[in-house]
Amino acid sequence: MATAPAAAGLPIFYKDLVPLNSNEHANFRTKSIDNAHFMKGHHAVPLTVEEFVMASRFFPIIFSAGDQPVPLALMGMNEGVNVYMDDEGKFTDPVYLPAYIRRYPFMLAKLRPDSDELSLCFDPTSDAIGAFEGEGEALFDGDKPTENTQNILKFCEDFETAGARTHQFVEELNKAGLLMDGEVAIQQEGKEQPFVYRGFKMVDEDKLRDMRGDELRKMNQNGMLPLIHAHLFSLQLMRELFASQVQQGKVPQAVELPTA
Repeated sequence: MATAPAAAGLPIFYKDLVPLNSNEHANFRTKSIDNAHFMKGHHAVPLTVEEFVMASRFFPIIFSAGDQPVPLALMGMNEGVNVYMDDEGKFTDPVYLPAYIRRYPFMLAKLRPDSDELSLCFDPTSDAIGAFEGEGEALFDGDKPTENTQNILKFCEDFETAGARTHQFVEELNKAGLLMDGEVAIQQEGKEQPFVYRGFKMVDEDKLRDMRGDELRKMNQNGMLPLIHAHLFSLQLMRELFASQVQQGKVPQAVELPTA
């Protein structure tokens, strides 16, 4: 999925990336961890279109600013704030976990710029993978990948496929001129001025209403319309997100929302 690179040219969460292979990682295993420390400092997570309906029940869905917008699940109104997690990196309530989070520490990546071939890689700084003694699931049986590794690879492949569909969805929104610069103003009790958030994109409801019937019918037939409605419905959660941030004592700041 076209997530914009973080520091060192890596997608968000990833601090390093190495290809998984049976020579160097023959005794490596994966295990479950009870926290998401790797998310520290991130309050927006990329989403695929397959997740819009489920994610819209929990998070505002926005689009990053820039020439290549990316759908994002917003987990806090300000950088470094995630109202769904505690200081130990644990989710405090049952919540939908976007596939981008569940994929970590693995991802498919190009090892050579002159080839389109993708290889299964991982972040070696993650606590979820390593040469653990007697715990977790093995990644290799001799020089062959285990079922665990094959399942991980399948998940990453499915994520790439969903990412391509998401990219196409955003392209169609752009072609239709439906994405506009977003703005939300939230009035906090006891404050004279509202908190105004900008720096993101959203679907223009007025343009959507003014579209021709045949265009709307096409969007409904190709599945775009339900996704657009899920996005627009989710924006109502921005005020709940703001209220949760205030309740947790994480004072909101009126700044631009994140780009991906």
